[in-house]
Amino acid sequence: MRGKLTCDRIFKNPSGRGSDRYSAVKAAAMRATAVAVLLASWWLPWLPALPSSHPASSSFQSESALNHLLLDPSTGHLYVGAVDHLFHLSGALELLSRGETGPRMDSPDCLPPINQECQQATDTSSHNKLLLLGAPREEGSLIVCGTVFQGICEKRSLGNVSVVLYRTENPVDTQYVAANDPRVSTVGVVVEQEELEEPLLFVGRGYTSKGPGGVPPITTRHLGGHNAFTHEDLGKLVVGSYSEYNNHFVAAFQAGSHVYFVFFRRDRRAKREYRTYVSRLCVDDRSYYSYIEVPLRCAAGDKAYNLAQATFLSTEEGATLYVVMAAGQASTPAPTRDTALCAFPLAELDGAIVHAQERCYVAEGRSEGGVEEAYIEYEVNSQCARLTQDSVISYPCGYEHTPSPIASSVPVEATPAITMETQLSAVTVTTEAGHTIVLLGDSQGQLHKVFLQSHSRGEVYSSETVEPGSPVSADLLLDNAGEHIYVMTAFKVSRVPVSSCGQCTDCGSCLAFRDPHCGWCVLQGSCTRKAECERFEQANHWLWSYRQGEECVTVQGVSPANRSREEQTEVTLTVHQLPSLGTGESFSCVFGTLPGQPAAVTGTKVTCQSPLPEQVPPSDPGKDHVVVSLSLKFNGVVVAVTEFIFYDCGAVSALGATAPCRRCVSSDWECNWCLLDHSCTHQESCPAHLIIYNRKSLQPIRGPDSCPCISGILGSLLVPVGFETQLILEGKNLDLFEDAAPDYHCVLEIGELSQHLPAQLNRNPQDPASYHITCQTQQYRYLVPVPEYTVPVYLQRGSSHRIDSHPDVNVTLYNCSVGQSDCSRCKAGEPRYSCVWCGGEQPGCVYQGSCRGEVVESCPDPVVHSIEPMAGPLEGNIALTIMGSNLGQRFEEIELTVSAAGLSCKPDRNRYQISVRIVCTVSPSPGDASGPVRVIVGDREPAVSAQLFTYQNPELTSIFPDKGPVAGGTSLTINGIKLKTGQPSDITAFVGHVPCEVVEVEDNFLMCCTAPANQMEALPVRVLFGQAERTLGNAVFNFKENPAIAKTNASKSFYSGGRVIEVSGRNLDVVQNPLLQVCAEPAEGGWRQRRGLGQSQGRHQHSTEKSTLKEFSEVCVVRSSEVMECPSPRVPAGWVVSEVLFILDNLRVPFSSVGTGEGFLYQPDPVLKSLTEDMEQPYHFKPGSVIMVEGTGLTLAMTRAEVSARVGDGNCAVKTLDDVHLYCEPPPTQPASLEGGGVLPQFIVQMGGLQFKLGRVQYDSAEPSLFPLGAQMGLAVGAALVVLVVLVIVFMYRRKSKQAVRDYKKVLVQLENLEINVGDQCRKEFTDLMTEMDLTSDLGGPGIPFLDYRSYAERVFFPGHRECPLRKGLDVPESRRQTVEQGLEQLAKLLNSKLFLIKFIHTLEMQPGFSQRDRGYVASLLTMALHGKMEYLTDIMKTLLGDLVEQYVAKNPKLMLRRTETVVEKLLSNWMSICLYSFLRDTAGEPLYMLYRAIKYQVDKGPVDAVSGKAKRTLNDSHLLREDLEYRALTLTVLMKGSGGEIQPCPVRVLDTDTITQVKEKILDQVHKGVPFSQRTSASNLDLEWRSGVAGHLTLSDDDVTAVVEGRWKRINTLQHYKVTDCATVALIPRMHNNIQQGQNPAYLNSEKTAMLEDGEEGGLKLWHLVKSAEEPEVPKHRKSSLRERERAKAVPEIFLTRLLSMKGTLQKFVDDVFQAILNTSRPVPIAVRYFFDFLDEVAEKHGIEDKETVHIWKTNSLPLRFWVNILKNPQFILDVQVPSSVDAILSVIAQTFIDSCTTSEHKVGRDSPVNKLLYAREIPRYKNLVEKYYSDIHQTVSGCYQEMNSTLTELSGNCASEMNSIVALHELYKYINKYYDEVIMALEDDPSAQKMQLAYRLQQVAALVENKVTDL
Repeated sequence: MRGKLTCDRIFKNPSGRGSDRYSAVKAAAMRATAVAVLLASWWLPWLPALPSSHPASSSFQSESALNHLLLDPSTGHLYVGAVDHLFHLSGALELLSRGETGPRMDSPDCLPPINQECQQATDTSSHNKLLLLGAPREEGSLIVCGTVFQGICEKRSLGNVSVVLYRTENPVDTQYVAANDPRVSTVGVVVEQEELEEPLLFVGRGYTSKGPGGVPPITTRHLGGHNAFTHEDLGKLVVGSYSEYNNHFVAAFQAGSHVYFVFFRRDRRAKREYRTYVSRLCVDDRSYYSYIEVPLRCAAGDKAYNLAQATFLSTEEGATLYVVMAAGQASTPAPTRDTALCAFPLAELDGAIVHAQERCYVAEGRSEGGVEEAYIEYEVNSQCARLTQDSVISYPCGYEHTPSPIASSVPVEATPAITMETQLSAVTVTTEAGHTIVLLGDSQGQLHKVFLQSHSRGEVYSSETVEPGSPVSADLLLDNAGEHIYVMTAFKVSRVPVSSCGQCTDCGSCLAFRDPHCGWCVLQGSCTRKAECERFEQANHWLWSYRQGEECVTVQGVSPANRSREEQTEVTLTVHQLPSLGTGESFSCVFGTLPGQPAAVTGTKVTCQSPLPEQVPPSDPGKDHVVVSLSLKFNGVVVAVTEFIFYDCGAVSALGATAPCRRCVSSDWECNWCLLDHSCTHQESCPAHLIIYNRKSLQPIRGPDSCPCISGILGSLLVPVGFETQLILEGKNLDLFEDAAPDYHCVLEIGELSQHLPAQLNRNPQDPASYHITCQTQQYRYLVPVPEYTVPVYLQRGSSHRIDSHPDVNVTLYNCSVGQSDCSRCKAGEPRYSCVWCGGEQPGCVYQGSCRGEVVESCPDPVVHSIEPMAGPLEGNIALTIMGSNLGQRFEEIELTVSAAGLSCKPDRNRYQISVRIVCTVSPSPGDASGPVRVIVGDREPAVSAQLFTYQNPELTSIFPDKGPVAGGTSLTINGIKLKTGQPSDITAFVGHVPCEVVEVEDNFLMCCTAPANQMEALPVRVLFGQAERTLGNAVFNFKENPAIAKTNASKSFYSGGRVIEVSGRNLDVVQNPLLQVCAEPAEGGWRQRRGLGQSQGRHQHSTEKSTLKEFSEVCVVRSSEVMECPSPRVPAGWVVSEVLFILDNLRVPFSSVGTGEGFLYQPDPVLKSLTEDMEQPYHFKPGSVIMVEGTGLTLAMTRAEVSARVGDGNCAVKTLDDVHLYCEPPPTQPASLEGGGVLPQFIVQMGGLQFKLGRVQYDSAEPSLFPLGAQMGLAVGAALVVLVVLVIVFMYRRKSKQAVRDYKKVLVQLENLEINVGDQCRKEFTDLMTEMDLTSDLGGPGIPFLDYRSYAERVFFPGHRECPLRKGLDVPESRRQTVEQGLEQLAKLLNSKLFLIKFIHTLEMQPGFSQRDRGYVASLLTMALHGKMEYLTDIMKTLLGDLVEQYVAKNPKLMLRRTETVVEKLLSNWMSICLYSFLRDTAGEPLYMLYRAIKYQVDKGPVDAVSGKAKRTLNDSHLLREDLEYRALTLTVLMKGSGGEIQPCPVRVLDTDTITQVKEKILDQVHKGVPFSQRTSASNLDLEWRSGVAGHLTLSDDDVTAVVEGRWKRINTLQHYKVTDCATVALIPRMHNNIQQGQNPAYLNSEKTAMLEDGEEGGLKLWHLVKSAEEPEVPKHRKSSLRERERAKAVPEIFLTRLLSMKGTLQKFVDDVFQAILNTSRPVPIAVRYFFDFLDEVAEKHGIEDKETVHIWKTNSLPLRFWVNILKNPQFILDVQVPSSVDAILSVIAQTFIDSCTTSEHKVGRDSPVNKLLYAREIPRYKNLVEKYYSDIHQTVSGCYQEMNSTLTELSGNCASEMNSIVALHELYKYINKYYDEVIMALEDDPSAQKMQLAYRLQQVAALVENKVTDL
């Protein structure tokens, strides 16, 4: 058993006394289980829903990044350490428990405990660094160490990882265990042995630049007591310089009485190359005297692999350390893709360590030859000595006098067992049947399986992808049975079978599988592991899959190979490799599905008895044999199988019906023919002794040539019908019939009838072996109307025996009258038929011998029956078809004798049909002419047609329409005269070169449909009449650009249709007949075959049935080239719509491809109630009011603007429309009725295709009441009081402001002078900005890149969440999905209870474990769940806000809404975000985007440091690049591919100080101007290539071999570095390899906010770009003032302030525009803002708060600071853009200015004030006035916006609710209900109202459905 107990790589050796540990672990686990059971009832409400009896899953998915994986060998359970989480999984990867480890308020610069003195502290995620099983005596504890609080550790329960068993609250320096940096490795191993007083923890950790100094790289730590994890009184590795000895630890493990560490670091003694080392020390060595390290060398030839990536210690057959090693990138710790697996026997490692120890103890570290082999490392004051020769034996673990720490100069070398060109990241080893199998994981998420022949030779036999693109963690663990391997990737743990032997169902596939684990167990008949095969030790019982040349047990031969089904025989099989059986065991033979028979085995021969004849299965129809499987079985298991054939001689002859004898004796089977019995038999003799043997026989009479047969027919094979004819047949071998000659008959099969004629046999005198058979004379007839009919003839002996005949023994019957309808056709027949035209009363064509009358020698005169066409063009050359009779017997007779209208017509030989048809080509005519068609045949009278043929001149006069799309499909009408010239097939139309398919031809017009054209052009229209062309000279047809649809204003319709969909696009007017087409079918349509839907041709709505699928369409009305209106087609209610299309001539545009890609939906028709219950009674209307109509589903597919209402002939203006109400304002006076006759007017509502008549309306005559006088007086008094209060506030404000003016007047004067000095520069910069930035392409081209609503909500509702519930699916097993969804539906109904929801929220907020993050998350989930009910959500928010006000009124009301500490405050944020989304897009979005573009453009004009993020052009002094740098602007010519594939040069302005990545970003900004960032190509996927001349191509990169290195500093390459000149030509080309750059840490290549390297450190070198960062001493920062504070304390020199002011002046207009857009009241203020401000005013009035400053603060906290500041700082929340850190710094200053502008306190500044406050000191008072005016204007606006707000909320509910994943939100909410289940139930049961509503009972029902929770139900 191998237990791997480390986090980064930790191994535990169970050999020796250490194995006792496992029994102790089991006992401890049992005790821990008991404790867990006791705690379960208390902990259960806090755990997520845990599966109880679900099937084992193959993977576990986490939302947090996974760090470490640990297996408890005693239970088989898994423990996963992740970012901020711990997971406890079963062996089947079911979640058993979970715990949180972060985030925590922390900073790596501060020592714990964290308090207010640590100003740098932020919410910091905890990355798991160590995950170990505690010592057995620790009662089943789990050791967990993370990166927070300087890497301290804690102990948790193995039974429930949320239970913390030990954690120090005030750690000391010696308790800092793990590295505080996620990028720095930490390894550890727990050791417990009898010689130790206590269990110990050995830890190795890398060097970190932050935090406390002096933490040794290797330490030994206590595990027990109150000061657990300290290394006081224990050992540590003393190091002179921690930064120089930056060990990158890979693994730690115990073997025997030693602990080993594997790590790599830079070799300080040699070439400073990185090398991998193994160090060892004794477990009881507290002083580290025994510490020795030796280097490892893994190399194949000149290729060295120097960086260890993962290790595994195998203890099978001698301990061996397997190490995955990678080749490093040019003296850096970054691995390449070249990796190898090397094996180092532990004995060899120990030998090298002991050798180094011996050399350093007794020989001063040198060999016998004087070469240094060992030395003292880590800059320790010690040196190798010359001690006594037995020092190593006497002091194996060292002592005070022995030198330490020792390092060997001689590496332990190994040859790679396997090398791969993929970055391996994990390794584990298993053994199978004595063979070693290595399992490797790589960085691409693949698992490789390697068969190891030796330590230096291996072969990859299988590779499979576990998680594509996600690196496999080094923690690669086998389960206890060794059957599965646990593979951990970035966010997933997968359970992968080690082998899949069971997938192979037969021996062949098993052996072809080539898996060392597998083999074919012969007698068990399955592919198994060797140990699973019962007799694997015996030969030929288990066949190993991986052995070369291994073959299955097969049947080599069968004797006999086949047998007749009518006899039983013995069958002998030859079988090699047959496994031996025990005494009393035997094989059985099984034929097909018959019962088995015992088999006799003799050596390799197996004898079987064939089945009885009646048991043999029948042959298939048409077959003469049956093939059955012959299986050799053992106990029902097939050992070998072959095929055996049973043939049927009777079936053989039956299949040869025309020649049964020949078929019988020529078959492959041993069949013979019994001549007299007329039968085929398998026997060698016949009862009548006349037999013909099979062709394989050696008998004289054998084979098909010996069979009697008819070989042919004497004389002619043509037989006329109705004339007596005698047939004579030829035969042979008829003398074999020795019996008395029976009757012979000739048989002719004429159709379904057989005609039997007596026959007589006569020997052929010329050939005595042959016979002539004379058939009786007979007249023959057939009924099929064909000229010839072939009839087979054969000889029958006796009553039924057919003599064999050849297949070609046939006669041909013919009938002269068929097809010879007239004399000419009869005489034109072939002479061999002897057909003549027989005269008389019924003349006809007959056989010459059958004519009883006179044979007609001369045929009648020709006759013309019809001609077509009747008109042709003057140019002639069209085909004229003449139909008639006796039109010649040969073509030559009429070749020159046909004329039309007096002009010759040339016949076509190929189309001439004798006597009945002539097709000729008419000659040209000099002018219009008309006349009959004349045909002359010989000297007979000519045939003249009754119809006249006319020569005429067709003309084209006009066309309609004159334009159409390039795609074609336009129905073109060509007007003219005499257009019906020639046949329709002669008339073809063209538009230029484009064909136009003719569909209808009349004399004055023809219609054709245009085909697609190649390009837009104007072309003439021409028509061809045969070869005569006519062109329309006065008009052309214009092929226009194809129409394109950009968007529609609606995507829903009622089933009754009629909703006018406004379609926007371009070139819509080129379409002649645009249609909106809907394909639908009944809901119960069932199965159908879908077909393509053709274009609808009708101009009115129609439907075309395609199976159950029907088409419904409406004609669209084109209003202009950009707009058309399409009424939605009417569809039967309840039908299922499958497709909605726009039919634009030849174009078919799916509705889902237009605009946002939303599909078109049909909704149920609305219902409107009548005005009165009795429709006969009129509705009495009071003038001045409105008419209200109730209904349902009114807004499902219609907006207020689309609904019209009328009262008689007067319009009733629709004012409000929601789902259940319609309000309209009728005319002030009574309208007239449309029906006349003095009846009252009807109230009619029109909704698309629906018209509702809701009753008649009668106006009341009473005048509306006047506004009461008392109310007027009260209003006046109230207004006076308001004015008085305002005056008092203004007086107090002015008094305070005077004092503030005196304080900063001097500072303002100085700032004013500075701004005047830079004013000209600002104006010039602003002018350049407006001209060069060219935003018109963004605003007028692709448009502002707004995010869609779903992405916007995702970023606003769940900021910082890795996986948003908006994009998740419901994570429940499929077996429970329906039940869970039912429960969640009930939960949704429960949330609609206001009492329940308020109680639920208050109960959660009272729980101590309900964190601020949880509050925000729950609020966002509630927003998602109730998004479709915005009115209800608003009511809940107002109620909760009322409760919040109650709390703050008693304390300090000004503090309310300052932060987001409650659920309702986050609800308010979300509510504002929803309500202001359209305002953002329509109003504020454009100036915000202009500001963003202006900032980015200005920043990019100056240098930006790629490492620190500082810029020359900025508003943020902390991000100001203060150094004066020399730089110049360059204009590069970038070669880009155009839309047509052509190369187009594009000028791009860059700086010579830009890094290559910055240049690529600027190029992409220019090329993808206006394109959303998410759709742009990433710079990391492209290379920049500098092109000079024809062959000069140089790829530029941020780091390559030319990079400048100065000491510890490496500079990032720039254009200046490469000496790129102005106007140089460059190109962006796709990156051809997966690495970001060779030798380059990619962290600083990305220009996101986190793109800058904090220290810019790369493998010991510090990176810099424009300036070098200042090095800070290694002192904890919480003990000194922070760098930020010291920088702010410095005075800002005037030159830098001038630079900031210059940037500020350039951007001033854009900032003003944004603030104006937000705070402008000249345009309508968003209704939500007015509504909420009114609510705050009412709340203040209700609680008697008269302090206007308090209300001002509430409004500021609820809108500007809660919403607008968030948008200003994060434009990526609404825009699809990238915000680099340099832009983010400027936005932060602008956002802070906005915050200062919204506060009521005086804005005081002095010389020590922050620079950003100084920058906007003069503007902030102006902005304050804007804010105050904004608030005042809203306050003074007439109230009463509640009804309008309700309509808006209703519209919001319908518009965006579909974007919300409400079912997932409900499931996430239920997790909180589950966590605090008891508390919620208790709160509901304690409330009397909740008891009446049975809310607790309903919640229990939800719990029972969602998670099978046991309740009191």
